[in-house]
Amino acid sequence: MILEKIKEANDVKQLSLSECEQLAQEIRDFLIRSLSETGGHLASNLGVVELTIALHRFLHFPEDKLVWDVGHQAYTHKILTGRKDGFKDLRKEGGLSGFPKRNESDCDSFDTGHSSNSISAGLGYVRARDLMGEKYHVVSVIGDGALTGGMAYEALNNAAELKTNFIIIINDNNMSISKNVGGMSTYLSALRTAETYTGMKIGVTKTLKKIPHVGTAVVDTVRRTKSSIKQLIIPGMLFENMGLTYLGPVDGHNMRQMMKLFNEAKRVEGPVVVHVLTEKGRGYGPASSHPERFHGTGPFDIQSGRPLAAKTAPTYTDHFSGAICSLAEKNKKVVAITAAMPDGTGLNRFRKKFPERFFDVGIAEEHAVTFAAGMALGGMIPVFAVYSSFLQRGIDQILHDVCMQDLHVIFAIDRAGFVGADGETHHGCFDLSYLSMIPNMTVMAPKNGKELEEMLKFAVEELDGPCAIRYPKGSACTDMEECHEPLKKGRSEVITPGSEIAVLGVGSMVSVCQKVCEEIRDHKIAGATFVNVRFVKPLDTELLDRLSQNHSLLVTVEENVKSGGFGEHVSAYMEACHPEVRVLPLAIPDHFIEHGTVDRQRMKIGLNVQGILDAVEQSWENLVNNRK
Repeated sequence: MILEKIKEANDVKQLSLSECEQLAQEIRDFLIRSLSETGGHLASNLGVVELTIALHRFLHFPEDKLVWDVGHQAYTHKILTGRKDGFKDLRKEGGLSGFPKRNESDCDSFDTGHSSNSISAGLGYVRARDLMGEKYHVVSVIGDGALTGGMAYEALNNAAELKTNFIIIINDNNMSISKNVGGMSTYLSALRTAETYTGMKIGVTKTLKKIPHVGTAVVDTVRRTKSSIKQLIIPGMLFENMGLTYLGPVDGHNMRQMMKLFNEAKRVEGPVVVHVLTEKGRGYGPASSHPERFHGTGPFDIQSGRPLAAKTAPTYTDHFSGAICSLAEKNKKVVAITAAMPDGTGLNRFRKKFPERFFDVGIAEEHAVTFAAGMALGGMIPVFAVYSSFLQRGIDQILHDVCMQDLHVIFAIDRAGFVGADGETHHGCFDLSYLSMIPNMTVMAPKNGKELEEMLKFAVEELDGPCAIRYPKGSACTDMEECHEPLKKGRSEVITPGSEIAVLGVGSMVSVCQKVCEEIRDHKIAGATFVNVRFVKPLDTELLDRLSQNHSLLVTVEENVKSGGFGEHVSAYMEACHPEVRVLPLAIPDHFIEHGTVDRQRMKIGLNVQGILDAVEQSWENLVNNRK
C-alpha cells in the first residue's frame, strides 16, 4: 500500500503522480473505515483528499504554513504529517483532536475550530515573514461557506495591500454544513462555469513574459487593467477589483491541474485567490448523497451509512424544534433565524412549514443578531437559534443593537456547556457570563425538555425585551416533569425544601444536583434544599433572602465558567446582604477543557455527582469546625 510509505511530513513528495492518485483512494478508504468506528467529520474530509495531497507536494513542512479555515477538514493533512496511527483515538480524551493543534504537530501552523478566520491568520504570518526577512510560503484555505463571514472580507480587503506572495485557496464544494445561501454563493456558482478562462489567462501571461525587456511590464499593465469589457467577460472580477489575482476554477480532484495552478500562484507578487472545486463526501455514496448528515457523524455502518447508535430519546434541539413550530402556528409574528445551521439547531422543520418566515443568513452571526434587531423593530418576534460557541461572535451586536435598544429578540442557545468530542473550540461555557453582564437581558436555563418548551412559550408570549434560553447538546432530561410550577420572571423553582444546605442547579446541572441532594440526605449531612434556578438573570434575590434565614451554606452548580457566572453573582449578593451565609460556587475553572466525552469532562473538573458531593462535604465540614 502506498499509504504505508507515508511516515512523516514531506514523504508524499517522493511519490509519482500515479502513486498519488492511488494514495488518494487509500486515504479515502482509511477515513471511511476509521471514522465508521470513532465518528468524526467525514464528508468534508473526503472532499479535500486530492487538494491536500497537491498542497503537500507543493509546500514543505513545517517551514511553509498551511492555515485551514474551521479545520475539521484537516484529517488528510494529519495523515500526511505522520499521525495516521493516532486516528484510533480521534477526538477521544488524550487522543488526536478533530482540528489542527499546534501542540500536536509543528506542521499545524494555527489552532482552528471556528469559521472565516484563516485569511486573517495567514495574512498575519505573511506580514511577520516579510518583517523577519524569511522566505517560506503561506497558504490559507477557506471554504465557500466560510466566505459569507464578514471577517473573511475584512482580511481580503487588508490583503490587497500586499506586495509579496500570499495564496488563498477557496475550497468550493457549494456547501458549508448545509447548502450555502446568499450573494457569494451565487457569484461562485457563476464562476464554476468558467473553467476555460484560467488556462487562457496562464497561457497569455506566459507568452507576454517571453517578450524581451518589456514582457513583465506588459503583464503588470494587463493586471492593472479595469476596463468595462474585462469586467463583463472575465470571471473573478470581484476578487480582481479588490486587488487580488484570481486563478480558477480548477478541478479539486485533478492533482496535475492543481499543481500547475499552485506553481503559477507562487510566482505572483501579491495576494492570489485560487478557486478549487471539490465534492463534499466524494468517494463514499452515503456521504456524497447526504453531506449534512456526514458532516459530523458518530460511528456508522459502512455498507448502509446508518448510525450504529440508535437515537434513544428526543434531544433538547427536538423539543425546541417542536415548540417554535407550535408557537409560529398561533402567532404570525414569530420568525426563525439561523446562521447556516438549520439542521443542527432544529429549524429544518420550521423552514418546511413556514418558508416565508425562515431566514438563513449564512455563516454570519454578527449580522444575524443585528438583522434580528431590525426585524424586532419592524414588529416581528425573531428567534435566533445558534450554538453557544458561535454566538460569541455576536457579543458586540447583542450589547449595542439588541440590549441597548431593549428589543424583543429571543436567543435560543443550543450546545450550551460541554459538547464532548469537538473540544474546547465548541464548548458553550461562556454564555451565562457574557449575557448576564448586559443590561436588559433575561437569561433562562431549563431543567428538562418540557421546561425548555415552556420557556420558549414564556419568552414569546410574556416577555417584551431581550432574552436567552440556553440548553445543552444531547438527549433531553425527562426527570422532574411532575415539577412544573408556572414560570415567573426572575423566580426560581424550589423542588425540595430543606434547611442548612441549599443546592442551586442551573439548567443541565439540575438533574445532577438532584442526585447530589439525595446523597446529602443519605449521608445525613443536612436536609438539603434543592432549587432549579431557571432564571440566571434576573437573580432571584427574594429566594436568596429566604434561604438566608435557615441555611448556612448555598451551593451553586453551573456548566459555565466560574468567572462572571451565576455562582459569582450569588456570592456577590450574599456577601453584600447576608455575609453570614457561606456560598460555594461550583463551575468550570479558568482553563480550557480538551476533547473527550461529556461525562469525563465533567468528572475532571468535579461537576459530576461525586465531585460535587465531595466539595459540599468538605465545605460543610469546614463550616461546622469553624462554629466550634
